[in-house]
Amino acid sequence: MNVEKYLPLTVTTFYILSSLIDSGHGYSTMQRVEELSNGKVRIAAGTMYGAIETLTKLKLIKAIPNTDKRRKVYQTTSLGLNVLRQETKRLKYLVEVAETYELN
Repeated sequence: MNVEKYLPLTVTTFYILSSLIDSGHGYSTMQRVEELSNGKVRIAAGTMYGAIETLTKLKLIKAIPNTDKRRKVYQTTSLGLNVLRQETKRLKYLVEVAETYELN
């Protein structure tokens, strides 16, 4: 499958997909995103649940079985991981270009 159509990812989507490599529910994902971004990215509940709905429809994440009936748990799919890998390659290339011109 051509993952290029999903790129570039928004910062929020990048963090959500990264956070859900280890499964989690919406609130724990919001906390992980804030932690991974050193507090630079904070996701409001409405934004989080909208993102979950969108990423599920795109098949980048999926709901997985869990024992807590009050919370749905999600995990990044293999497609989502491939998209993350491609985005990481794209970002690394941009850094290489910047370093070539000593922009850092």
